[in-house]
Amino acid sequence: MAASPASFHDLLRVENLTIDFLSGGKAHRAVDGVSFAIPSGKTVAVVGESGSGKSATALALTRLLPPSAKIGGSLTFEGRNVLTASPEELRRLRGGQIAYVFQEPSTSLNPVFTIGDQIAEAIRLHRPKLNRQEVRDEVVAALARVGIRDPEARHRDYPHQLSGGMQQRAMIAMALACQPKLLIAD
Repeated sequence: MAASPASFHDLLRVENLTIDFLSGGKAHRAVDGVSFAIPSGKTVAVVGESGSGKSATALALTRLLPPSAKIGGSLTFEGRNVLTASPEELRRLRGGQIAYVFQEPSTSLNPVFTIGDQIAEAIRLHRPKLNRQEVRDEVVAALARVGIRDPEARHRDYPHQLSGGMQQRAMIAMALACQPKLLIAD
């Protein structure tokens, strides 16, 4: 992809992104020279064949790749360099500013916690001023926004009690609950 001209309104800017995975002392290139910008308020789709590096690119945006990955190029979010961000800056960025909807909700949701508890944890982490009742109300509202019927009751369900489609909706609700500036759906 060609880089678009720099813009003050770019929420995210990726320039010449490379991702190498180290294995057995050798580097294996997964992403080679990808550039794109996402303006505020816009939707951007990244398409490609299976194994072309779309997920690796998405995970690189907040440095969620494993330690065996080496990221090169430039990643800026609201003008801040993500590649040099401190662990504390990354904690604030992940979920609060950039949220993910991962491919497999059944492996992304924790089976020992209710759906409501998992969404509430994300809300408490990124919106600590809310009291317990406000957090619960936000959880129920988030589930309602994504079309889960009877969110008052369903927030007490565990992931295994939901269909795959409902689990995916719960993941979307969790991602949106913290009102991120950028949502990445893998």
